[in-house]
Amino acid sequence: MKMLIVYTHPNHQSLSYAFLQEVIRGSGENTAVEEVRVLDLYEEGFNPLLVFNETKRRRDMHKDPELARYRDQLIWADKIVFVYPIWWGRPPAMLMGYIDQMFSSGFAYKDTGKMLPEGLLKGKSVVCISSMKGPALYPLFWLNNAHKTLMRRALFSYVGIKQVKFFEFGGMESPRGKHKEKLNKVYHYFKKVN
Repeated sequence: MKMLIVYTHPNHQSLSYAFLQEVIRGSGENTAVEEVRVLDLYEEGFNPLLVFNETKRRRDMHKDPELARYRDQLIWADKIVFVYPIWWGRPPAMLMGYIDQMFSSGFAYKDTGKMLPEGLLKGKSVVCISSMKGPALYPLFWLNNAHKTLMRRALFSYVGIKQVKFFEFGGMESPRGKHKEKLNKVYHYFKKVN
């Protein structure tokens, strides 16, 4: 299995970074994992801004040469792992900018004239690891599970990715946040996943 980790947090002293390290550590001990590549969007200086004008059109985004390397990473990966915080009930704008550009028509899906498009990323799986300040049940009860619905239904299902696993950890700024327990949970998952 080839694994691409898309890491989105500006601080390498963060809990998100600690989760990234546990994904790498667990995967490194997993014989089913052939290779791991990490894309650190902030360190990379990824530009999340969409620009459309008379020379750069939205319908041509799937063949933008500036994004070719990132498209190649997604094609290469069997499993895509997203590590990010939840800010204001959703992933950071940097990650959303990556998604806007990478999961484009002509690359991630194809319009068929029917109600739903044909997903072009079938056969891949996704794991989303997110943490937030608020309580764990806040997104479920207060936001009607908006984060998971956005990621699972509006994005991954749309592009043909059916296998999606979430680790959504709440209360992470509290000293009672059980950080070690949650980091260990992620490590053990990636040590055994296939």
